[in-house]
Amino acid sequence: MAQTLPIPAGPPLEATRKAAGYVAALAGAQAVAVQAAASATLAALVWPLIPAARAVAGLAGALYQQPPLPGQQILVTPGPGGAGRAATVPGRRAAAGPITLGVEEEFVLLDPSTGATVLAAGELVRMLGGEPGVRTELMRFQVETATGVCTSLEEAGRDLARLRRLAADAAAQLGCRLVACGVAPYRTPGLAALTGQPRYRELARRYAPVVAQAGTCACHVHVAVPSRDLGAQVLARLRPWLAPLLAITANSPIAFGHETGWASWRHALWSRWPTATPPEPWPDAAAYDTAVRRLIARGAAIDEPNVYFLARLSPRYPTVEVRVADVCLDAGTAVLAAGLTRALVATALAEARRGTPVPAPPARRVAAALAAAARHGLAGPGIDPVTGQPAGARVLRARLLEHVRPALSDHGDTETITGLLDRLDDQGTGADRQRALFTRGLSTPAFITALARATLSGCEPGRQRPGYPGPGSGRRAAVSRRHDEQPEA
Repeated sequence: MAQTLPIPAGPPLEATRKAAGYVAALAGAQAVAVQAAASATLAALVWPLIPAARAVAGLAGALYQQPPLPGQQILVTPGPGGAGRAATVPGRRAAAGPITLGVEEEFVLLDPSTGATVLAAGELVRMLGGEPGVRTELMRFQVETATGVCTSLEEAGRDLARLRRLAADAAAQLGCRLVACGVAPYRTPGLAALTGQPRYRELARRYAPVVAQAGTCACHVHVAVPSRDLGAQVLARLRPWLAPLLAITANSPIAFGHETGWASWRHALWSRWPTATPPEPWPDAAAYDTAVRRLIARGAAIDEPNVYFLARLSPRYPTVEVRVADVCLDAGTAVLAAGLTRALVATALAEARRGTPVPAPPARRVAAALAAAARHGLAGPGIDPVTGQPAGARVLRARLLEHVRPALSDHGDTETITGLLDRLDDQGTGADRQRALFTRGLSTPAFITALARATLSGCEPGRQRPGYPGPGSGRRAAVSRRHDEQPEA
């Protein structure tokens, strides 16, 4: 059986009590066999850490145009640090419309021969001449893309595919490969890879151990909400569904050139941050803001953007930002994650307006469910975060789909999402596909080539629906995937 990679532990401090509690809770969850290993591994990852700064890119001010509740309109007002705030005031009735969304994806740049990270993100961004959808990240081997504001999954899919092609083409001109992995599959250079922004340098000066291990890649989905108060209520209603989202998107099983034993090693690493926890059941924006200020005052974060809840109110936009997912191996899975996330937010908004009671599972259950999802993805047991009882990961996924089915129908997304879920069943998650490639004993160049091809699967120019299967195309999709991921001779 694959062994989990050991990482040296440091002594936890007061500022990491939340993260330490998150880990300790796992020890008491015995519903699945993984919990002992998960607890030990996550405990070893808890350090006195401060979140690294990151730039939220590409989501334009058009997000502020999300239709408000009937009888209200949205005003954007300055908040602390200049962040925009959405406030509701009496106004004319707005026409109903689709809930807008935007997607951010993070990628690694890898050497096609050795698999080593390539510190070329700054040069790649300069090559693109100011393309607003492609940005640098914390580490110089990372590139972030961000779609525009989208009203449909088809629009989001086209923008995701366009940005992946754009960044991949530029990477190829620089002699490297753009790869969608939650963690770089081989070793990284640590602090030598830090992007040279003053804020990042200060973080490295103060928190060198955590910054040296940074550089994981996620998929963040922004969904517009009519007000921050409703946004806080949405976060409370999202808590039970974060683990199934992580299981679906898990895509980081390989690190340091070895199988980690985790479907999402990124989640295990990300859990080192003291604020990288599920949201709490806050009743309104005031309670949310109080929690954020308390974390900053205690030293768990340096400012609001560095509070890294797995789902949060965006510090910059009038959105709920769901941050639990690994970057997806292909654009089709990213569309799936975006569609499910928007449907979850829409469902939560509808429940809040109806006054449906908020499910409030204890934090330890939510944490245990996330740990099981990170460990197994969709390939094994999970934990129902509401009941705390064992439940298969695929059973939990089915419950998620049933929960959001009305919202999918309202947006015309039912066929797209069910088709993409069928495709996921045929192909496996990104973690499943990476493992399958890695265990074939491919050479490093062949492995990197296969990952780079999978990253662009379905992103061919002119393709209208990246990665979307047609009716009855499950087997054809699997055959196509096997063809796309064949390494070059």
